[in-house]
Amino acid sequence: METQSYANHRRYVTPFHRVLFPILVLTFGGACVNLYQSLGDHQRLYSASLIVVLVVCATMLFFFCRIFALKAQDRAIKAEENLRHYVLTGKLLDSRLTVRQIVGLRFASDQEFPELARKAAEGGVSEDDIKKSIQSWRADAYRV
Repeated sequence: METQSYANHRRYVTPFHRVLFPILVLTFGGACVNLYQSLGDHQRLYSASLIVVLVVCATMLFFFCRIFALKAQDRAIKAEENLRHYVLTGKLLDSRLTVRQIVGLRFASDQEFPELARKAAEGGVSEDDIKKSIQSWRADAYRV
């Protein structure tokens, strides 16, 4: 596995991001065309509208599956990084830190982590800026 860094830390699952989503978009387009063509034909109108509703539901499911997994992951990261900060400093993370900032801090090495956490809390540094300022990257291969 390639060494993780800011340039390659984002995770894309090809079947999910690059196959399923385009299929859903194309299916939605086809379902809308089918519905439009069915407007004058009352026998097809019900099934065409039902197909559009099902595609909309599938698309919502696609996004909710991703959002729910990321929320669960963010909760776990917050707890893990709070524990790591406590082990390293004897104190919990600053309550001013946002979840997004804590998510960015998870890539920092133990040597950089306490100082980056302090700077982020005091300066309101963004998640992306935190990641860019990390000198010694700590890989996270278990992210969703």
